[in-house]
Amino acid sequence: MTGLEAVALYAALNMALVLGLAANVSRHRRRAKISLGNGTDRKLEQACRAHGNGVEYVPLALIALYLVAASGYSTLWIHALGLALTTGRIVYSYGLLTSPGPSIGRVTGTGLTWLMLLASLLLLIGAAIT
Repeated sequence: MTGLEAVALYAALNMALVLGLAANVSRHRRRAKISLGNGTDRKLEQACRAHGNGVEYVPLALIALYLVAASGYSTLWIHALGLALTTGRIVYSYGLLTSPGPSIGRVTGTGLTWLMLLASLLLLIGAAIT
């Protein structure tokens, strides 16, 4: 598997996750009969935030992942970063959807996502200055 194929794999997995989270928002909107905002429905608010958080982080992370691959880093780096991102997003989403307050899932998922972004940032700076 090439670096670009690995990026494509993690892009597809994260797109599937974000699409699943969007479908979950729609399901909760139909259940609560709320077409805009979240009213006072806590489950709908959780669903909206889980989806929104993915939309906030995944595009930037996938751009970074692509740039790391395009900078010539090994496929092992792409898999390590892609796995951290994908696992982080799944764990975060599960944590938020099952508990509206602080949870180990949210903390772990945020940590993995930020670690992936920080590692990508450092690799990209390294590639730019060498």
